[in-house]
Amino acid sequence: MNSGVDLAQALVQDANLRVLVLNGYYDLATPFSATEYVMTHLGVPPGTSSRIQMKYYEAGHMMYVHPPSLKKMKGDLDTFIDSTVHK
Repeated sequence: MNSGVDLAQALVQDANLRVLVLNGYYDLATPFSATEYVMTHLGVPPGTSSRIQMKYYEAGHMMYVHPPSLKKMKGDLDTFIDSTVHK
């Protein structure tokens, strides 16, 4: 299954859509290198990929069970949500 096709379509259809991708360095279920590949090969118009943020954690698939990663993830989520508020 390649959700990249659906994500690319959503990014093109909604110019306000922003995406935050959270990656664990030791994730064996969804390796971050595969995620990076998909994100850089979406085939979206120039500038569209600037609405995608990638964050990385010293953890596996469930970053929230690794306390230092949980703390960083919470900060990253707070920052991302705050950045999406229209002023």
